[in-house]
Amino acid sequence: MNRLVRFKQLWQLISALFREIIREPGVLFWGILFPILMSLGLGLAFTKKADVIRKVAVINITERSVVESENSVVSGFLQKNCEKNIIRESDTWQWKYTIRDEKLGNSVFLFYNMKWDEAVKFLKRGTINVLLVGMNDSIEYHFDPMNPDAQLTYLKLSTIIGKGAVQTVQSNSEIKPLTVTGTRYIDFLVPGLIAMGVMMSSMWGISYGIIEKRSKKLLRRLVATPMKKSHFLIALITVRITMNFIESLVLFLFALFAFKMTIQGNISALILIFLAGNIAFAGIAVFVSSHTSNTEVGNGLINFVVFPMMVLSGIFFSYQNFPDWSLPFIKNLPLTMLTDGIRSIFNEGAGYNEVALPVLILLAIGTLFFSVGLKIFKWH
Repeated sequence: MNRLVRFKQLWQLISALFREIIREPGVLFWGILFPILMSLGLGLAFTKKADVIRKVAVINITERSVVESENSVVSGFLQKNCEKNIIRESDTWQWKYTIRDEKLGNSVFLFYNMKWDEAVKFLKRGTINVLLVGMNDSIEYHFDPMNPDAQLTYLKLSTIIGKGAVQTVQSNSEIKPLTVTGTRYIDFLVPGLIAMGVMMSSMWGISYGIIEKRSKKLLRRLVATPMKKSHFLIALITVRITMNFIESLVLFLFALFAFKMTIQGNISALILIFLAGNIAFAGIAVFVSSHTSNTEVGNGLINFVVFPMMVLSGIFFSYQNFPDWSLPFIKNLPLTMLTDGIRSIFNEGAGYNEVALPVLILLAIGTLFFSVGLKIFKWH
């Protein structure tokens, strides 16, 4: 008599499939150990930083620095209450003030001494969010009123500089909303989404596609043909770059019509760094997918590449929020170089000179990884 459920048979199938999984070390590493390592790394990056650091630009309004003007309200505050601290020659911030709060955490203000154009550039990059102009007995706060973090910075600063009391936004003439092109959050976000789209599309479209074909024995059939490995891989890369161009163009056109976004820099330089970024991630994708035939291991390898860069490279928020010791590493990530290059052309009017070095580095990365991946590539 046939039973609806044969428990012994079901148990044997479950046991066999479970043993098949645990016998693959890569599956255990990417499924168990890698998430633990990622949570450890991100936990250290975000929880060890107890103080909230807010960076403010102090604008030069005369030939002398505003912090050197004897009659300025801002000057008096900086000289009497702030700590002068220059860590390295490359750093421009000079003044530090801390609002201590045991319950909500400390707020550390770092005051940079800048010219207006320089401050606007850092504002577009997300390094600072408030520009402070002191004119003798008055103060002007320049920031994007749609940025809640900038509003919070203003509210905190207004309690310690000048009048010493928070004024309502409607009646406060010291607030000067910024209307400079490229300072909105959408102007910051869209170039990052374009760069992330290049990475995700290349890694999943090329890497996972190759691994899946290998696992299904489809690549084995190509061994008997006279086709070269390089031709096969270059064809995949060409199709993916074309698709990435179409996807990025659609995203930009949407931002253009929906948010009136513009490209302030050189369009040909934008196309150049876009192609360089595609080549870099296509080369990495070929290298990642060159050997394994296990889709779970391949999934782990791809996530190992894309997830850290997606978090660290300043796609959704400025990577300046990370600890100072991590910034040199973050800035040299391929996605960071691609994002910074595209963002500088969109928002800062950059051209060939500004993106030449990132383009060369991205091309070198793509060529190197493609060459190694081609060398160790296997059909089955």
